[in-house]
Amino acid sequence: MLGLLLGGVAVVFALQNITLITVTFFTWQITGSMALILMAAIFAGVLVTLLLLRPGSASNYFQYRRLVRQVARLEDELQKQKTLTAFAKNTQPTREIIEDIEHGAVVTKVEYLNQED
Repeated sequence: MLGLLLGGVAVVFALQNITLITVTFFTWQITGSMALILMAAIFAGVLVTLLLLRPGSASNYFQYRRLVRQVARLEDELQKQKTLTAFAKNTQPTREIIEDIEHGAVVTKVEYLNQED
């Protein structure tokens, strides 16, 4: 529906601006209807804007990927800290158990008691 409305507005604009004009830019000269030259100028502006925004979008993508990896590392570290905290509330862990947890092992109290036997 929006496309039909924009198309209709473009047709009315083109029919109302049929005056021939000449645009000079340095040594270039372009002659055509006012509507076509205005639409070409708008299209060129959109194209230049998209080209200028592209490097920023790429750097934002790489920053996003870096932040996703950082969040994953922090979530892993948080899980290790939660395990150590829950474990230390009831039992004093040994240095070996702490090192295992820091390297990613999840040790429960039952496993710890079984290791002591």
